[in-house]
Amino acid sequence: MFNIDANRLNNLLGNINGQKIAVIGDIMLDRYFWGNVTRVSPEAPVPVVDIESETFHLGGAANVAKNLSSLGITPVLFGLIGNDEPGDIFINECNNCGIVADGLFKENERITTVKTRVIGNNQQLLRLDSEIRRKISKEAETFIINKLKKIQDLRAVIFEDYDKGTISQFLIENVVEFANKNNIPVLVDPKFDNFLRYKNVTLFKPNKKETMQGLGVELNSMEDVINAGKKLLNLLNAEYILITLGKDGMVLLEKNGDISAIPTVAKKIADVSGAGDTAIAVFAALLTSGAECKEASVIANFASGFVCEKPGIVAINQLQLKETILNQKK
Repeated sequence: MFNIDANRLNNLLGNINGQKIAVIGDIMLDRYFWGNVTRVSPEAPVPVVDIESETFHLGGAANVAKNLSSLGITPVLFGLIGNDEPGDIFINECNNCGIVADGLFKENERITTVKTRVIGNNQQLLRLDSEIRRKISKEAETFIINKLKKIQDLRAVIFEDYDKGTISQFLIENVVEFANKNNIPVLVDPKFDNFLRYKNVTLFKPNKKETMQGLGVELNSMEDVINAGKKLLNLLNAEYILITLGKDGMVLLEKNGDISAIPTVAKKIADVSGAGDTAIAVFAALLTSGAECKEASVIANFASGFVCEKPGIVAINQLQLKETILNQKK
């Protein structure tokens, strides 16, 4: 594995603080009801949950922004919310997490996406989704592009796509054109609808399932993964392709022909939720601090391993990242 010197790591992380990174994508509010189950309902064979507390958390593209903030970055979040109470709660959560919410566009005809989970005796019993997947309006597209162009000292742009309608081809093309003209790296966490529309970007980071769906291929071996990565390099004219493989780590393909297999470092996987969000956040943060692509990939892999060992969706900070990497070397 690519060796990471402690002094080099400290220098890279020291350069992160205060950098501005824009995150554009589908945002969600995760709502949790926590309680205990002691009986079954007489109305139907379902558990009765006595609710003890309610919590809110940032989901979707906002979780990437939360990871960036935890690392010391100043994230500017762009996306769509409704003119409703969940939208107000979402903005409040952003403020609490150090996320700049100036890029959020309130649409009167849209509700804020909310994922509600009912937890009884520390076990998820039910999830309720409230969302509208309608495509972004021209007004919202213009708002996002204009706001993005006004950010001073922007260091990178991340597209976080969940196929919920926020990201359009028009938005992709205009943001990428602006970023490339200003030498601003563009990193992409894709889904199916726009999979092959992210052309001329810096980093394209699909997981194994997304790669198979997007290219219509099976990935049954490392050779298959590498061939798919080479195809994506050509189709998208990207600088780097980083395919994440869950328990099998990552594969990085570079435009210059270099290929690096990066094995997973997670010792005991508790929950893979949010690992991809952490990976792209850490990669982007390191890229803005002067890291080489291989360095950023390896460090992002360590970060993903850390969050996979924790239950629930968590954000990693600089101290945790340092400890994870340095302890692995002992």
